[in-house]
Amino acid sequence: MSGPGTDYRALSFWHDTLGGALEPRPALDGDAHFDVAIVGGGLTGLWSAYYLSERDPSLRIAVIEKHIAGFGASGRNGGWCSALFPASAASLERAHGMDEARRMRAAMVATVDEVGRVSAAEGIDCDFVKGGTLAFARSAAQLDSARAEVAEAGRVGVDELSLLSAARVSGVQGALGGSFDPACARVHPARLVRGLARVVENRGVSIFEQTEVLDYEPHSVRTDRGTVTADVVIAATEGYGASLRPTRRRILPLYSLMIATEPLSDATWDDIGIEHGQTFTDYRHLIVYGQRTADNRFAFGGRGARYHLGSSIRPEYDTVPRVFDHLARTLADLFPQAASARVTHRWGGPLGVPRDWYATAAFDPQTGMARAGGYVGDGLSTTNLAGRTLADLITGATSDLVTLPWVNHRSPSWEPEPLRFVASNLGLLAMQFADAEERVTRRPSIAARIMAPLVGH
Repeated sequence: MSGPGTDYRALSFWHDTLGGALEPRPALDGDAHFDVAIVGGGLTGLWSAYYLSERDPSLRIAVIEKHIAGFGASGRNGGWCSALFPASAASLERAHGMDEARRMRAAMVATVDEVGRVSAAEGIDCDFVKGGTLAFARSAAQLDSARAEVAEAGRVGVDELSLLSAARVSGVQGALGGSFDPACARVHPARLVRGLARVVENRGVSIFEQTEVLDYEPHSVRTDRGTVTADVVIAATEGYGASLRPTRRRILPLYSLMIATEPLSDATWDDIGIEHGQTFTDYRHLIVYGQRTADNRFAFGGRGARYHLGSSIRPEYDTVPRVFDHLARTLADLFPQAASARVTHRWGGPLGVPRDWYATAAFDPQTGMARAGGYVGDGLSTTNLAGRTLADLITGATSDLVTLPWVNHRSPSWEPEPLRFVASNLGLLAMQFADAEERVTRRPSIAARIMAPLVGH
């Protein structure tokens, strides 16, 4: 629950380091009509509002948010503005052919630069620095994965991945090599989403905060403050869609948690070998991700929190001491130079997972319903592509974006409970087992190979 007086700075390190007030905007005050009503005040909704207002400044647009803009994953994520897409190039090729896979990959790579362009043009100070991603290989099996990923990128011919030598990653304990992907920028996500909210509001978009959406359907959004009617309704709820009737089984809320350390010295960072603007990960199966923040901290996160029965989302799920302890140990294992660094912030939140791990941007002109999401943690950039795509679809623009293979994709529904609960948490255990399997066998995991088609690879 939240309301007046809620300490939104406690949501995450990113919220805690925002400048300015975090007082909620006024709520909806009774019934109203707009041309476009957007459910959700995160990056999907705000990028959609931004590009719609650019395509047609006469549009009356409303963004309806239960808490404050940037409350959810848009403001709490790892700060990777990357070209990652939940479905791999290989899976895109299997489904749509190589030409379409290349188009999708090219669109994602270009999106990273588009976020940087808009941030600069609109004066959004979000620490955007395009430094790329370092991925470390700390075992022979992981090094095989790095080589295979670079080879696959070369075969597709869009992403410019390169192998890293052991000498290049000597600041990482036990690293045998790795890979480098230049198509990623380090970002302060809460500054991006909050800055974008200010920009669209200055363009005349109405943002109603502290307004809970109870249900929506074509041309109507019912809230606890009144009903908004609109020609077009955009569902932009990501993981929180699991709590609403139309998307209850379309999306699964999977929690990802993070920690941030106190600032480290420049000399320590030089020893570690991570530059400003760079993000990092490794080739384990239970995902970890991090960045060097603008003020020289580690912001470091990963999976490990279990899925909750009935797609339940509660504030207490944002903090899991066991996972925070695991993240701190993992960070110290990767970088002994940071082992004594004090952890200053701990936070988490749900991201959205579709049944086939395939994101979409969709619009039905017959009903006026639009939706985008299913980013599986790759949303900081993909939301921008979604906003541009929805703007083109809704305004009837002819563009390459509206024919990309993800447009109007419909994922199957998740299984009913308790099957959903069992399968999701078995998947988490399978990734943990895969890492243990590789440590013992020193070969690529059989369990991971079996799971790959189920997670978009």
